[in-house]
Amino acid sequence: MSGLVEKLKKDIHYIEGMNSCMNCGVCTAICPAAEFYNYDPRMIVDSVQRGDEETIAQFIRSDAIWYCGECMSCKTRCPRGNTPGLIIMALRKLAQEEGTFTCSEKGRQQYALKRVIDHNILERGYCVTPDIVKPEMHPEQGPVWEWVYAHLDDVFERVHANYRKPGPGALREIDEASMEELRKIFDVTGGSDFMNRIQQCSEEKAAEEGADMEQYLMSVYTQNNGQHS
Repeated sequence: MSGLVEKLKKDIHYIEGMNSCMNCGVCTAICPAAEFYNYDPRMIVDSVQRGDEETIAQFIRSDAIWYCGECMSCKTRCPRGNTPGLIIMALRKLAQEEGTFTCSEKGRQQYALKRVIDHNILERGYCVTPDIVKPEMHPEQGPVWEWVYAHLDDVFERVHANYRKPGPGALREIDEASMEELRKIFDVTGGSDFMNRIQQCSEEKAAEEGADMEQYLMSVYTQNNGQHS
């Protein structure tokens, strides 16, 4: 793994986000993520601008680049016009391209996101549909949702939704022509290539751990080492 700094500097997010950090710490002071996680955008920007290969390699293997919520509070406060949130975007993209996102607990959660996009948006046209919010995966929904989940067809018929059926109406089945157009957007913009890369690297990591992809998904979804704050 070499040429990381060169690749990073070609990213439009890096180009727009990095000017000249003077290490003042205003970004860290305003950052919501820094309040809850072991996360310091000042340190990341200051380190990245030095252009050290080993430092970049450590960042794209770490949890640190996945703590940012991309609220862009940092952009509004930096006296030198830097945007740490954009630099984080560039580091995340580099981690995906290099396959190092599987080296960290939070980075591995890219696979869960890929599954949501691939299985929901590109197969059914929705970010979330009621049938995928399984009670065992979302205990925070409580007992009322357990009942709703067990009676989805009846519940949505009562509210006059056209649930998973052709024709107009809420939660309708999206026609194949529209779905094909949506998939082409992902193909043309490179989104499909990124998802394929995430799938490939995740499969390699799962094989390394001796797990099938469903076991790996559960591990990604539920694992928390408690060392993030």
